[in-house]
Amino acid sequence: MEIQGQITEIIYQNEVNSYTVAEFQMEEEITTVVGYLPFINKGDSLKLIGKFVTHQDYGEQFKIDTFEKIMPQTLEALENYLAGGIIKGVGPATASKIVKKFGDETLSILKFEPAKLSQIKGITPTRAEEISQEFNEKWELWQIVGFLEKFGISASNSKKVYEKIGKDAVSEIEKNPYILLEITYGVDFKKVDKMAMELGLAVDSIQRIESAVKYGLILATYNGNTCAIEENLIKFVKDLLNVSEEHIEQAIINLKVKNSIVIEERNEKEKWIYLSELFQCEKNVVIGLLTLNAAKNVKQIKKFKEEFKKIEKRTKIELSEKQKEAIEAVNENNVCVITGGPGTGKTTIIKFIIEIYKNAGRKVVLCAPTGRAAKRMTEATGEEASTIHRLLEIGKIEESQSVLDVEKQIAPIDADIIIIDEVSMVDTALMNYILKGVYLGTKLILVGDTNQLPSVGPGNVLEDIIESESLTVIELNEIFRQAAKSKIITNAHKVNNGENFINKNNEEDDNKLKDFFVINEKSQEKMLYDVVSLCKERLKKYGDYDFFNNIQVLTPTKKGSLGTRELNKILQQNLNLNVKNEKSYGDRIFRVGDKVMQTKNNYDIYWEKNINDKIEIGSGIFNGEFGIVSRNR
Repeated sequence: MEIQGQITEIIYQNEVNSYTVAEFQMEEEITTVVGYLPFINKGDSLKLIGKFVTHQDYGEQFKIDTFEKIMPQTLEALENYLAGGIIKGVGPATASKIVKKFGDETLSILKFEPAKLSQIKGITPTRAEEISQEFNEKWELWQIVGFLEKFGISASNSKKVYEKIGKDAVSEIEKNPYILLEITYGVDFKKVDKMAMELGLAVDSIQRIESAVKYGLILATYNGNTCAIEENLIKFVKDLLNVSEEHIEQAIINLKVKNSIVIEERNEKEKWIYLSELFQCEKNVVIGLLTLNAAKNVKQIKKFKEEFKKIEKRTKIELSEKQKEAIEAVNENNVCVITGGPGTGKTTIIKFIIEIYKNAGRKVVLCAPTGRAAKRMTEATGEEASTIHRLLEIGKIEESQSVLDVEKQIAPIDADIIIIDEVSMVDTALMNYILKGVYLGTKLILVGDTNQLPSVGPGNVLEDIIESESLTVIELNEIFRQAAKSKIITNAHKVNNGENFINKNNEEDDNKLKDFFVINEKSQEKMLYDVVSLCKERLKKYGDYDFFNNIQVLTPTKKGSLGTRELNKILQQNLNLNVKNEKSYGDRIFRVGDKVMQTKNNYDIYWEKNINDKIEIGSGIFNGEFGIVSRNR
């Protein structure tokens, strides 16, 4: 159904995606509306399409499907709109004077005759022009939102379009609708293509086919690939557009001439096609690593063996021959890769490197791709580690951006030794930025396991570096005695080696299974019961494991009865009964005491932490960081 009215109060608005809860004044009643409303302000007049739903705690609400901003329908509504702070310097008092002075002509004057605004005391001719310009710019923004809404482009994507293109977005999109694919993440090609057809573009238009080729390459990046085989790309575009291979081949030639793509011939039969930005990223990474490694080894410790023995004796760290080889390789090379599975001693090597180089007066910097990995690194070494994004002071690198800012300037890193852990999660673009920030002569140590989580973004950096055999790589393959007591670690190696894992104790095995069990179950209902009972009481009895401090549930899917969404609801219902302190956002309920995880980088958000009665402040929270809901406000 459709309703019209005015926003009278914004109860909540998500800064990232503009999900909004607001009070909405219709002719005779006020209702609560919920949905995605970018760029709305208190006082805005809207036409909403959606349906009334009943929330279990907050009662009747209007759930928004689509919306349209309309000009205020009454003088009172217009005054509320102007008084809402949407125009800088125009508050309730000035808004009242403007509407009282010009009445029904107010809109016309704001749009076309701004000079008349200076008739009001306190508004100079210059300020009158500024008020009119800002009013019209805000309205142009809404024309963009409304224009894209007609073609099924969501309001949240409309916001990104405006931020990237500006007030001329409508005319730019009418010239080339396919630019939407390059500036927003996850837009459906078919929707954009339908828009282009409705705007009169020919089915076999070269512009259409070129855009489909680039779209195919963008889709490949969503799966972690930096390029695609030409033959596969042509088939994809042919199926997508139903056009001839000759047209597609011509489009590929055109894109190459424009430097939008790069074609790499790896052998006589195969051609690989890259988006130019990603090809440049890969090239930068190769050149950066080789140049750094070939630079003069100025951070080398001269009397290394003597220093090594001193640290070994003082720290009482027992090292295997392979670990000693890795540490010596770090001293002999500017770039070194240390790889190996769990329990093979990577963390011990990092701790020793920190000790020996700090003792030699060198500055060691630690970092990792995610907040969680950085925290684990800090806990394991006793030294502060940061995320790579914070270390580089990157600011905003939009995951939603299809076209990378390859030439982005990066602040140099003040360090003699940089150790990056969990490098398997570093993608090509991020490695490109890292190398931009490393001074020649700095030692770069890349630590990771190629069998661990891969990067979300395109590229397989760690594995490619190892397979290239162009840099020094130390592979650790011995499981240490202490680590071998864990059947989790033992079984991880067995699975990687293609062997059956241990699920039962051998009679001669002294290390009984204490941390690894398999429950074979086919019934989803029984699986759900087992997960809840393990988290609620069984693991507590077994080893005093507390759900909120010691237990994490992993599942391979988001949807379904065993997906993250349903499991989170059911676990909350069973384990956090703090219903008096809860808040609902959309279809999710958050309670004080809930464990939460950030799932998207937010570079601007301000935060405060109380650590041992000392207040620490900063900005930015990143994907993978954990926290506990501590209060409701």
